[in-house]
Amino acid sequence: MRRLSTRRLLLATGVCALLSLVLPWWFLHMHSSQYPDGLSVTVSLFSVSGDVGEVDDLNHYIGFRPLATIAAVERKAAWLAIPAALLPLLAAAFAWRRRWAWLSTVPVIVIPVFFVADMGFWMWYAGNHLDPHAALSSSVSPWTPNMLGPGGVGQFHTFGMFDWGFFLAAAAAAGGIALAIRASRSGEESAIVAQTRPSVV
Repeated sequence: MRRLSTRRLLLATGVCALLSLVLPWWFLHMHSSQYPDGLSVTVSLFSVSGDVGEVDDLNHYIGFRPLATIAAVERKAAWLAIPAALLPLLAAAFAWRRRWAWLSTVPVIVIPVFFVADMGFWMWYAGNHLDPHAALSSSVSPWTPNMLGPGGVGQFHTFGMFDWGFFLAAAAAAGGIALAIRASRSGEESAIVAQTRPSVV
């Protein structure tokens, strides 16, 4: 297959990044004998949705902080992801030089990495800083909820997984990395050509 041109790769990177902003990035499903149909929570860059009220009511008994208070500052700052996603599209529209076009994708590369690191921190913090005055605080030891795969707390079984928004963001980041590698190789090839070009005396 022919390699994608730099402009097409920039377009694909920007489109994936933009679409990721309107889709959920992570979800959690939890169930127990009292909730046979289960409860679900969905996390996007801008909001937390689903059975948030019921989950917060249950978490209150063990001293786990309300979901809306987790990464609240990050969600308010998430609007910065919109111009970040537009940068690769602008680079394609204005035909930036191939060697420098990849720089427009740096924020797109950073965002999904930051999302995972930030979410991991908040899961650790929330699970290990339970309210000691909660009604059932003594029945649950501090723990770090699983971000991915099966987990559980008390009588609840949980399953967490990335969602389509994150996968598209990861695809955009992969496009940015591919552009950076291509630019690096292009620079090396240019240097080799310059070294082998005969000098004019």
